[in-house]
Amino acid sequence: MSKHNFGYFIHEGVSNMFSHGFMSFAAIGITVACLLIMGTFTLVAVNANGLLKDLERENEMLAFVEEDFAEPKNLQKKLEAIPNIASVTFISRQQAMETFLEQYPEEEMFQDLDPEILRDRFSLKILDLERISQTKAAVAAVDGIARVNASEEVAGGFITLRNVATVVCVALIAILFLVSVFIISNTIRLTTFDRREEIAIMRMVGATNGFIRWPFVYEGFLMGFLGASVAFLMEWGLYEAVARGVSTSDAMQLIDVIPFKELWVPVAGSFAGAGIFIGVGGSLSAIRKYLQV
Repeated sequence: MSKHNFGYFIHEGVSNMFSHGFMSFAAIGITVACLLIMGTFTLVAVNANGLLKDLERENEMLAFVEEDFAEPKNLQKKLEAIPNIASVTFISRQQAMETFLEQYPEEEMFQDLDPEILRDRFSLKILDLERISQTKAAVAAVDGIARVNASEEVAGGFITLRNVATVVCVALIAILFLVSVFIISNTIRLTTFDRREEIAIMRMVGATNGFIRWPFVYEGFLMGFLGASVAFLMEWGLYEAVARGVSTSDAMQLIDVIPFKELWVPVAGSFAGAGIFIGVGGSLSAIRKYLQV
């Protein structure tokens, strides 16, 4: 492709986009709407996955020390050396009793209990909930550990919830993407239909399929990129507004929204890639019919 042809194709692509103002505006508007919906679902999924990971980290395992074990704190390094253990916190009998009394401040019969009836213990945070059973067995095998409490059912619930959320979000995003390509293709096809006589004349004078096709490709590229840019700016504003609302709401203080500054690069790249693919793919799909002999 020569520099002259490149300039001609760009010029024709821009001219075609502006000469069919309403249809081009409709195609860009649909691109913006579809990308905005897909982006919102994706960001919700990303934040939900982050929240689930935080909940996973809060899920703790308790390892109780044997009653006659002389130096319970010496077990900490052994526990920390076990794979899949994120952190180990020693809790003495006295600390466990204080926590127990804080949980039941109105029960007078508990107030005079001797801390010696309790056991020293370790609070363990794990990295991967899917390996909780193996980790529990490894902790129980440590000499000096009498018993291990692990909420395996709760961990299984977290894993199921995470997997279901991931599958649902991926399915919705895939469906929306396919719908976007279909709608954009049909919108551009209507524009192409208005120019079928122009295409027929170009074919009769000997223009190659590539020469006819490239202006449409650039037109689709420009519409896709413009739609992606507008959608990204709108997504940014919407995300920041929701993040501010969550941060100022007393009922949602437990929800940590990931700052957009940590997400904008992959979001911008995804929007640009999807917008260009939808625009160019829709253009090629729409014009293919008129290039067949």
